[in-house]
Amino acid sequence: MSIIRDEMPALVRHEGDWAGTYTVIDNQGNILDNYNSHITCKFPEKEAFPYFQTNRYDWPDGKHQEYSFPGMYKDKQLWFDTERIEGHAWQTDPSTIILYFSYKGVPEPIYIYELIVISPCNNHRARTWHWFKNNQIYQRTLIKEERVL
Repeated sequence: MSIIRDEMPALVRHEGDWAGTYTVIDNQGNILDNYNSHITCKFPEKEAFPYFQTNRYDWPDGKHQEYSFPGMYKDKQLWFDTERIEGHAWQTDPSTIILYFSYKGVPEPIYIYELIVISPCNNHRARTWHWFKNNQIYQRTLIKEERVL
């Protein structure tokens, strides 16, 4: 983990638990979906993966989803290759991470750029997903979170 702390200190500031809301909108700003989240970011010292994230989502109708994202670290980037997604993240400045990823097994190639900005106090995050299909943006996800642990 010490190499991640040295080379991606903005990422390390995300360690802990985050509660928030996801709002998915189309290009006209119409709300397509809205749900709550609980995200856990860990840097396990003696595990196979130096980064481990668990995402939990809850909708008002009772629907629940949970996903795990182990990450490998190489060349100043965090790399993901799970059953669900593949992609990588890199730090752009002391408060900002960019993540590029795509979902596996979808019929049309879709890719997402996520901008992640953490507040100077480390207790608030703003994230936006920019969804592309046929190299054109077709929706965005707006995420507002605060640290709960």
